[in-house]
Amino acid sequence: MVYFFATLTLALAQEPVISGPQVGESITPFKVKLVLGDMAGKETQFANSAHEGPQVLIFVHEVNRQTVAMTRVLANYAQSRAKDGVATGVVWLGEDVTETENNINRMKHALAEKAPTGISLDGREGPGAYGLNRKASLTILVANKKKVTANFALVQPSLQADLPKILAALVKEAGGKVPTLAEMEGRNEAMRPNQPAKQDPNLRPLLGPVIRLDAKPEEVEKAALAVEEYIKQNPAARTEVGRIATTIVNSGKLDTYGTPKARDFLREWAKKYGAKPENQGKKP
Repeated sequence: MVYFFATLTLALAQEPVISGPQVGESITPFKVKLVLGDMAGKETQFANSAHEGPQVLIFVHEVNRQTVAMTRVLANYAQSRAKDGVATGVVWLGEDVTETENNINRMKHALAEKAPTGISLDGREGPGAYGLNRKASLTILVANKKKVTANFALVQPSLQADLPKILAALVKEAGGKVPTLAEMEGRNEAMRPNQPAKQDPNLRPLLGPVIRLDAKPEEVEKAALAVEEYIKQNPAARTEVGRIATTIVNSGKLDTYGTPKARDFLREWAKKYGAKPENQGKKP
């Protein structure tokens, strides 16, 4: 009996999340405010009724390392298939359009900047007709001829486990060969030539809260402490924080990053962890 209830509890805990139109259901147009690209700031429609070919719609419910990585890799690939008729739409969901836009712009270097990226004008819940579930951190739809052909409601997105399935569903509609994860990672590195060859994936989610424009002093203090605790045990990350802080401080645009409290930490990190001049400390 105990075994039965344990099995039942595990099954219920692993019950899949349902989010968005299911396979065979129609997708309908909805409005977004574009944030990235030449059309940034303008309103447009995603799932445009004029498009009959394959489509990929990525709804971002939560912002974390896994969702950002999945969104970037998948959107870059889908956008690269535009010549094959694939339409791509990345849709960020948030209560406040301005705040969400600021968040996207702060992390745009980590996103697929060429992929159409916008904010739903229907708030946190997204387009009403889509029935999106906030328990998912990403809802990814693959569609063709305005009908959903695959639906992926991901709570904890994994490039290794989930991306191959999504790519297979897209390639089934658009044709071609399903790329391997190694090929995808190589493709994304090539698309970001100015990024360091290797970068600690934990730094962005740690540094983000430090430079939030609306962060309270105590929130900045707490976030900065988390950064310092992490880099204390990670010399490579410490060097990277020094490089980032030095770049910001020397850019002439320091005042655009976060609050005054955050800028104090950036100056401190640049001084403590930034690269020292080559001849510093040497006698002439």
